[in-house]
Amino acid sequence: MTQITPFGTTKDGRNVAQVTIGSDLLAVKILTLGGVLSDVRLTGVAWPLTLGSSEVAAYEGGMSSFGSLMGPVINRIKGCSAKIDGQVFTFEKHHSGDLTQHSGSTGMHRQVWNIVDHGPDFVVLKLALADGLGGFPGNRRIELRYTVHQATISMTVQATSDAPTPFNPANHSYWSLDPTVGFSGQTFQVQADHYSEPDENLMPTGQILPVLGSQYDFRRGAIMTGDGSELYDFNLCMADHKRPLTVVATLTGTQGVRMEMATTECGLQLYDGGTIHAPDYDTHHGAPYAPYAAPALEAQSWPGSLTHTHFPDIILRPNAQYEQITSWTFSAESLG
Repeated sequence: MTQITPFGTTKDGRNVAQVTIGSDLLAVKILTLGGVLSDVRLTGVAWPLTLGSSEVAAYEGGMSSFGSLMGPVINRIKGCSAKIDGQVFTFEKHHSGDLTQHSGSTGMHRQVWNIVDHGPDFVVLKLALADGLGGFPGNRRIELRYTVHQATISMTVQATSDAPTPFNPANHSYWSLDPTVGFSGQTFQVQADHYSEPDENLMPTGQILPVLGSQYDFRRGAIMTGDGSELYDFNLCMADHKRPLTVVATLTGTQGVRMEMATTECGLQLYDGGTIHAPDYDTHHGAPYAPYAAPALEAQSWPGSLTHTHFPDIILRPNAQYEQITSWTFSAESLG
C-alpha cells in the first residue's frame, strides 16, 4: 500500500504530506510541497541517493530547490522579462542580479500540490497556477506523476494553459551516489556534442559550441573533481527538439552505484552545487550540506530560449499540451 503521512506545516499554515511508493528494489518518498523527490533508497545500498531533509523548514529555506519540480521556467530569465506575441511580461527580480531565478518566490517549488491518485508504485499530483502569478500569463494546469518500476523512477509532467505562456520545468534533485556527500572521483558521461556558451553571469550568450576540445566534453565519461576548480552551471545540447525517451547520461559513484538518466528533453543543465548552503537542517546524511555536496542534472529545453529565438521554443499555447518524461535507473556493482 502507498503510505501517505503528514510531513509538517509551512510557515503560512499549509499542510504538507509525504508519499512513499516503491518496488522490491527502490523506496521513494515524494513531498506535496514542490513535488519534491525527497528520498531515494536502493535495496542493498546503505545510503540515500539524493540530498534531502526530514524538515519542512529546509524545503522552505536553503533547500528549496532540492528535489523540486522547478518551474514554470527553470533557471534564469535574462532581464526579468519576455516578449510573447508582441506583449512584454515582467517577472520577479532575483536578489543577485537583473534576472529571474527559477520563476521567483511563487514558482512551482513553493507550491503545495494536491494528491489526485496513488498506488503502491505511483502517485499523481496536480497544481493550478493562476494567470499573472509571478508575472507569468495563463491559467495553467499541471500534472506530475512519479512511477517506480523495478529500479527505475519515471517522472511524467503534463501541462495546459489558456494563454500563451513560457513553460520549461525540470526536476532539480541532487544525486548522492557515494556513502558521504561530495562527488569527487565520480564519473559523468553524457551524449551531447554541443553546449550553450555561458557568459560571465552564466547566462547563455546564444552561441552553441562543440564540446570537442572544451572542458565540457563528457561523451566518453570524465572523472569529476567535485570542487571549485571546475565551474559547472551550463546547458548541454543533446538535440534541438524533443525526442522519444532517450538515455542521455550516466553518473557513477566511486563505490559502484550507477544512475542512468533518460529524457524526452533536448537539454541537460549540469550544476555542480557550488552554492549549496544548508547548515541548519536535519539531513538524510546526518551532516550539513555545503558547497559541492552533490551535482544536479536538470533535463529541460535549452535555457535562454526567451532571449534567443533560434533556441527551441518553450511557449505553451492554448489547445496544446506540454509533456516531459524523465527517468532514473539505479544499479550497484555490489548487487551483481
